[in-house]
Amino acid sequence: MAAENEAVNGQVEKLYIQDTWRVFRIISEFVEGFEELAALGNCVTIFGSARTKESNPEYLLARQIGKELVNEGYGVITGGGSGIMEAANRGAKEAGGTSVGLNINLPFEQKPNPYADIQIEFRYFFVRKVMFVKYAKAFVILPGGFGTLDELFESITLIQTYKISKFPVILVGKEYWSGLFDWIKRTMLDGGKISEDDLLLFSITDDPKSVVRTIVDFYK
Repeated sequence: MAAENEAVNGQVEKLYIQDTWRVFRIISEFVEGFEELAALGNCVTIFGSARTKESNPEYLLARQIGKELVNEGYGVITGGGSGIMEAANRGAKEAGGTSVGLNINLPFEQKPNPYADIQIEFRYFFVRKVMFVKYAKAFVILPGGFGTLDELFESITLIQTYKISKFPVILVGKEYWSGLFDWIKRTMLDGGKISEDDLLLFSITDDPKSVVRTIVDFYK
């Protein structure tokens, strides 16, 4: 019995040490992110699918948005991967602006794209999300999967609950997002789960110039 207790205590101590070191890894990621991004000027974070091919119109749209933002004095921050992220970084770089990629270690789909001049790699999603929000003047969200939806709903939840100051959250692609918006209205709003004002926390457009105009007008 004593031997069993000693083994259990040893396992607990080992887990405690592992968790302690994990805290230090988390802190180091925050420190690196803050140090690397502290001198950034005004930037916009752009989200979207890593699976979008270069020939896809959505890729071209993200690339154009990146250029338009730079032309208005904004840098671009993305998740640093392929697809929409690559396109937005590419557009920003081609326009001569700041192009940032905040990459995440994943078993698939997440290799750094070559168009981000500032590249930071994260292990923890939640640290990376803090960087997306802290250094962005707006979120622009193109069609994507679960990760993109996660970033969309987290941003509007933070605004809704006054955890961050309100900023533009713009969905690009009416055909893609209209079904979700209709469900939010018919199910969430009609069911009393959100208020009418919550629908104003984001907007939907197809026009890259409208994206930029919305952001510029918000900060006038």
